[in-house]
Parts: sequence; structure tokens; C-alpha cells
Amino acid sequence: MRIAIFGTGYVGLVTGTCFAEMGNDVTCIDVDAAKVARLRKGESPIYEPGLNELLLDNIHHGRLAFTTVASDGLKDAEVAFICVGTPMSEDGRADLRYVESAARDIGKAMQAHVLVVDKSTVPVGTADKVRGWIADELSKRGAAIAFDVASNPEFLKEGSAVEDFMKPDRVVVGVDSPKAGALLHELYAPFIRNGLRFYTMDIRSAEMTKYAANSMLATKISFINEIANICERVGADVRQVRLGVGADSRIGLQFLHPGCGYGGSCFPKDVRALARTAEEHGYQPRILEAVDQVNKAQLRVVQRKLAAWAELNGRKLSDLRIAVWGLAFKPNTDDVREAPAIGLVREMSALGAIVRAHDPKATHEAQRALGQLPRVTYHDEPYEATEGADVLCLMTEWRPFRRPDFRKLARQLSGKTIFDGRNQYDDARCREFGLTVYPIGVPSQLERR
Repeated sequence: MRIAIFGTGYVGLVTGTCFAEMGNDVTCIDVDAAKVARLRKGESPIYEPGLNELLLDNIHHGRLAFTTVASDGLKDAEVAFICVGTPMSEDGRADLRYVESAARDIGKAMQAHVLVVDKSTVPVGTADKVRGWIADELSKRGAAIAFDVASNPEFLKEGSAVEDFMKPDRVVVGVDSPKAGALLHELYAPFIRNGLRFYTMDIRSAEMTKYAANSMLATKISFINEIANICERVGADVRQVRLGVGADSRIGLQFLHPGCGYGGSCFPKDVRALARTAEEHGYQPRILEAVDQVNKAQLRVVQRKLAAWAELNGRKLSDLRIAVWGLAFKPNTDDVREAPAIGLVREMSALGAIVRAHDPKATHEAQRALGQLPRVTYHDEPYEATEGADVLCLMTEWRPFRRPDFRKLARQLSGKTIFDGRNQYDDARCREFGLTVYPIGVPSQLERR
């Protein structure tokens, strides 16, 4: 099948590459000429395990191409996926300017019937707008060309997106014609050989499904963080509470991981966008509002613990040398959007502290996000960051950080203290080496201050 992909960001590049891997003829279209030039050389602009190998292989075999010209990508295409960004505007709405631009480009360039599929995360009702934008451009051309519009939300997890696409737990499509549904089922058939995970529904329900799914996962994270904060105050250990709660098959342990809050390109934006949609339709989304507010507070939990520790030890935050392990919002990605570590580094630098940061993959993106901050240095190796530091803040649970050399850390950290923002370290194990660890959701002397 010949496929056009509008947008070569995280969703578009993974989608296009994985469709090409199944033998489809895919052309990805992007307005960024420099990015397209890199992609043509097989250079991925994002870090995603397994993606670069597939990218190179499919370019080599001629199944995957890149262009800045919409008409080139749409030539003979049966399906055109819109995979552009939908950033959050200041009032919480999803910004659809790039979706509109892609839709209008399709209307200007299409020469025959094409199924246009919204894969970007978009508010309910966006498919109707896409249909209108395309029709408007066709009208300007005086062209009477039939087309269909569908919704096919993505459910990819950064860090495992290729595996998620190749072996999806479900494929959701929203269509308003049997022809569109049949075409999408044919396209996805190689990915769902038993056919049991393909869900066809109306377009608005498909659009809503993505927002509902992400908001549910964000709710679980904010819930366990709320419980963690209560545990610290009542003398309970959230690590034990989590196991007891998660053993209930109706609840489970997934996304019940207390820590320093969620970040990334999806959860913060989607929770707020869905809340905004609800408000626009006269409904106050109390749970969504609470989820967002809890998370905003949780993003600063390590800062609060640092401040309490400094006061307890007669220190000033401005005098501290702070090592930070992890800058990405989660492991196996270089995405730092709304990452807890970014807020920590920015705030500690503003207060006058020295920050020594390390991340296996996200350093470049963090430098771009933070700019030139005073007293902030970036290090290629984790123990370079901790050399000469007072304390260590674990902000992302990359595998190399999960079982560090505690003996070495005890020699390097003058304050002998670790702030465990991802609850990875065992208290007793750390004490063997003279280290004090402060996890999230575990009572300590800091909460009594």
C-alpha cells in the first residue's frame, strides 16, 4: 500500500518506518528541509530504541522516502496520515495550527481519492475540521475529488514505541464509511494477525479514546503520589502500600509508581486539553483538574526535600553542589518536555547552587531546553557528575542508575545523601555504605520539619 505521512516527529517517524517495515511504500513529508536532509541520510532526529536500524534498512530497500513537497508524497497515495504536533496553548487547548496546515496541504495537492487519517492527538471534533479544511482547498481549486477522513489515535510509549507499533495491544480506528474501515483493517492486518485487537468505532469516540486512556494513566500516577505524600505524614511506607494495593487484580501495579511526577509530551498536555474540552461543553472536570494539580505539586517534591535537608544540616541551598542523574522525563528517550529534572536544574541554578548533571541520552535536549544557565555543567559519565558533589538527586530511572556503586558514591558525596525521586534504592543497602537515602512516600526526619 502507498502511504503518505505528514510530520516526521516522534509519532510520524515511528509510524512511517514501521509501516515501511511491513512492505508498504511510505513517503514522509515535513516542512523542515534540514530534518528531511538528515533523514534521507538515515539520521534519526530522536532517540528511540530500535528505530535507527529500521530507518536505515527501509531507506536502503527503497520502501521509505522523505520529502518537503506534499504533492510528491501524495502521488498515488491511498492513505495519508496526519502526524504533526499539537502543542498546548496557554489556555490549555490543543493548538491545531499544524493539523490545519497539513490538511490544507492535502487539499491543495491531492489528485485522486485518499483516506486522510488523524493520528495526531486531537480534541473531539477535529476530524470535522480536517474535512472542512480539505474541502475548502479543493473548492478553491474547483476540484471535485472524493476523500474520506478517519481517526486512528496512537498509543505508543516513548522508549518502546517501535515494539508498541509492531506488536500493538490494540488498534483503534474511527470511521464513518465501510470503505475507510476496510482499508485501515487491511493496512493493520500484518500487525494484528489474530484480528482480536482491532476496534472500529465512530470518529468522535476514537478521538476521545486517546484522551481518556492517557488521562486514566495520569490519574493512577497522581493517585499513588497523593498516597505517597499522605504516607510520609502518617508514618506508612508507600512502597509496601503499593504492593498491597496493586495485588488487587482490579487495580494492578502498572503506573502505580510513586515518584517526582509525570512529564513528557502526552500526559500533561492531554489531561489539560481534555479538561479544557469538558469546560467548553459546560462540564467541570474535577478529577482531571485534581490530577493536574497534584502532578504540578509533585514535580517539586525533590526541591522540597532538598530545602528541608539543607535547613536540617544548617546549609543554604545556594551553597550546595548537587549531582543530578537523569534529565529525560523517563528512561529510553531523549524527551525532556516537562521533565521533573528540568525544573529541578532550573530552580537550583536560580537559587545559586552548583548543578552537575548526567543523562545517557538526553543531555543535548536538556541543554536546548535550559539554555546557558550559570553554575550548571553536564557530564558524559554518571560518576563524573557526582565527583565533588554534596548530594545526588535521582530523577530518571535509567538502568545504569538502578544498581550503582554505593561505595564509590559514599566516597564522592560529601553530604552522604541521595534524594531518590524514582524510589529505586534500598534504604538498608545504602546504610551499609554510610549513605542516607530519601525516597518518595517514606517517613523521614525531613517531613517533621
